[in-house]
Amino acid sequence: MTNIHQNEYRPDYVSPPGETLLEALEAIGMPQTELAKRMGRPIKTVNEIIRNKASITAETALQLEQVLRIPASFWLNLEQQYQESLARLAEQERLSSWVEWLKKKKIPIRQMMSRGWIPASRDKSQQVLECLKFFGVASPDAWQALWENKEVAYRRSAALESNLGAAAAWLRQGELKAQEIECAPYREEAFRDVLTSVRALTVEPVDFFQKELMKMCAYAGVAVVFVPELPNTRICGATQWLTSTKALVQLSLRYKTDDHLWFTFFHEAGHILLHGKKQIFLETEQKDREKEEHEANTFAANILISPTEWAQFTAQRSSCRSKAGIRSFAQKMGIASGIVVGRLQRDKLLEYHHCNDLKRHLEWATEEADSE
Repeated sequence: MTNIHQNEYRPDYVSPPGETLLEALEAIGMPQTELAKRMGRPIKTVNEIIRNKASITAETALQLEQVLRIPASFWLNLEQQYQESLARLAEQERLSSWVEWLKKKKIPIRQMMSRGWIPASRDKSQQVLECLKFFGVASPDAWQALWENKEVAYRRSAALESNLGAAAAWLRQGELKAQEIECAPYREEAFRDVLTSVRALTVEPVDFFQKELMKMCAYAGVAVVFVPELPNTRICGATQWLTSTKALVQLSLRYKTDDHLWFTFFHEAGHILLHGKKQIFLETEQKDREKEEHEANTFAANILISPTEWAQFTAQRSSCRSKAGIRSFAQKMGIASGIVVGRLQRDKLLEYHHCNDLKRHLEWATEEADSE
């Protein structure tokens, strides 16, 4: 059962310090004029404090302590609570006026709460507040300036434009998870070496290769995180640089088969090695003709299976279309059979409905999966 987030009690109204000061004066029968004389302050200053037109400063609090024998800390705490109360009331008004932002930008509130990305709440204003905290911004304008101006390269579709809120939420969760991963400073040579070793993980069980992949890449300065996709985003993976020495590869397991997962990972690795550090490369299901995507695709294909070996294998038409031949070649390459099947299908050497039983279907054991 989902626990509904409960706010600590905060009253809508805190008694202004001026009212308390007036009550204290009336209790001892001291006029405002006398208080002003004893404090050595103009009567106007005392009157403005009582009418809440002026704040109680540290100097004023010390003077009130000397004259009224009420500790300065009392007056300062009262002033602080009052100012905080005013700020919270103003914030509540702002949050209420920002509720429409959640709908306009299609922020996936329900999924974010069900996955535990933000605390669950039925209050719309509280949902706005939690979303702003999640994204690390102070207002919808700040969110828009940040997310709508990010340099994003992706397989061209309407996915990002039509559902920027969901795509941004998915990317932000990846960033937050990556912040928890301790990485060595990025080293290109080390990362290339890691990728060669990672190929052997493709034949391992999920619970093993997931942890090993994250550990091996962190050694080379790359944080690898797994974030289940959000509805209607159609995102397979993403790459971005969090700092000049820390890269992020984010995977969604959209297609739930090992060939897609591993091709996406090595595709993202290609972006890290081949392309700049300014853009976010967001991979969706739709193909494109962009130079960077073609280069990343070629990199992924060649590192998984050497071009020479692939040419020799596919030249044997009967072998590359039989399950026995595919298994034998995969074993020779030291990779999962499903990867070979996926490559054959992408190269149109095998029908998409053939040999799919050689692919492994993957399900992440994660508490982030949608409850529905």
